Amino acid sequence: MAFQRKLLPSTSMLMAFDASARTGSFTAAALELNLTQGAISRQVQALEEQLNIELFTRVKRTISLTDKGEVYAKEVHQALQLILNASLRAITSPMSGTLNLAILPTFGARWLIPKFADFLEKHPDITVNFVSKLAPFDFHSENLHLAIHYGSPDWPNTQSTFLMGEESIPVCSPKLLEKQALENIDDLKKLPLLHLATRPQAWQDWFLQNKAKPPTNQGMLFEQVSIIAKAATAELGVALLPKFLIQSELDKKELVPALNLPVTSSFGYYLVTPHEQLTYPPVVAFTKWLLTVAKT
Repeated sequence: MAFQRKLLPSTSMLMAFDASARTGSFTAAALELNLTQGAISRQVQALEEQLNIELFTRVKRTISLTDKGEVYAKEVHQALQLILNASLRAITSPMSGTLNLAILPTFGARWLIPKFADFLEKHPDITVNFVSKLAPFDFHSENLHLAIHYGSPDWPNTQSTFLMGEESIPVCSPKLLEKQALENIDDLKKLPLLHLATRPQAWQDWFLQNKAKPPTNQGMLFEQVSIIAKAATAELGVALLPKFLIQSELDKKELVPALNLPVTSSFGYYLVTPHEQLTYPPVVAFTKWLLTVAKT
């Protein structure tokens, strides 16, 4: 029992160490925890003595994590987040709580948000916070419960649930087609091709899948689907875009298929959930709702 107690430091020690590790300063940790710098320093020193390891290297008034300290800091932070989440769940009603969701900006703005009122109506006790993320991240350090990800289901330490695939089509303004009739792929090469920065190989893959040689000239590059869609609407060229993300422009006839040659991506959209969040009621409720909506 004595050895077990040695391996279970007090929460105050762990919080002082965690804050110091994250901020890189005893002074900054003291401000965060509303303690004195001396109190933080003593708590960390007591932790080092209890574990019999050096967690920080101290040079004058600066500190830096040792190799062991860096590993320990990551695991302690994860443990404190688990305790925090458990406490939040304990003091809230079973189906209430906060849901922190990472979304892809375009997917969120053009597909998820227009449908989201239905979720809020069904779950009024769940508060949802949105954060935009374009690439995988560390769930434990970000304090996020879920993420919507485009790519492959290969996110470590998570469960990836398939939402939908993606079919892209070449689109342009109908006015552009009036000026330049398109009957085949060779005709398409005569027009400017607009490229999406997040998918720089999309046009090349499209040409290859249609057994055609890609053009050598590089067209304009755009960072967001909304902007490249506006560019295509303004007759600046032909864009290769996911059909479901530009459905509004297609319905309004602002954009039309330049050629009826869709291509299906090998990637997909996934709902990514850390293993420790799988049973959290707001996560369960959102997952069930999202899967139902994705099928319609």
